[in-house]
Amino acid sequence: MNHSFHKIIAGLSLILILASASTKAQVVKWDSTYRPGAYLKKVEAFKTEGIKKKDYVFLGNSITAGTDWGKLLDLPNAKNRGISGDITFGVLERLDQVIAGKPSKVFVLIGINDVSRNIPDSIILRNYKNIIGRIKAGSKKTKIYFYTLLPVNSSFNKFKNHYGKDEHILWLNSEIRKLADKKVTIIDLYPAFLDSENHLKANLTHDGLHLKPEGYQVWAEVLKKGGYLK
Repeated sequence: MNHSFHKIIAGLSLILILASASTKAQVVKWDSTYRPGAYLKKVEAFKTEGIKKKDYVFLGNSITAGTDWGKLLDLPNAKNRGISGDITFGVLERLDQVIAGKPSKVFVLIGINDVSRNIPDSIILRNYKNIIGRIKAGSKKTKIYFYTLLPVNSSFNKFKNHYGKDEHILWLNSEIRKLADKKVTIIDLYPAFLDSENHLKANLTHDGLHLKPEGYQVWAEVLKKGGYLK
């Protein structure tokens, strides 16, 4: 009887140890304070350039930073506010610069780097809502356009932290589409860049994440055909 009792205790201890190990394995670390190396320099440059009431602001990370929006869209009042590597917390930190200028329109694409850095989807969504809420409160006449996240293509094997997380992109995009309820215009970029295997079209990217000029042409067509630049 005593021997059986010890066997039961040992078994329970093993279960608890395994459960504890499993719980620890599921705890994913993430950092809201991360900022890209060029962040402060870029923010200072943006401050010097300034924003005016007639401006169209393109706000985001490297995908936004990767083109000249003025030339692409024949839009002299376009202001590029993309910072390579930025996350939603970084956008929130520098958002007052945008709000202070009270621009005509703000186009927001952000979140894929959050996904790559294991920031929980619920936190990313909360930050989306905070971005929208702060713009609405601080610049009531600014029209807000929020993009769905672009797909990625893991066949390029260059941005491993961004790959294999399609379920996060899909969930966030489904929630972004619901933000239309907040009187925000949703621009659904995702389908325009999707191949038959639900990856970013290989002919539109050079690394599975960032866009080639051909990719920005697709983006421009979405904006023009949708009437979002009027």
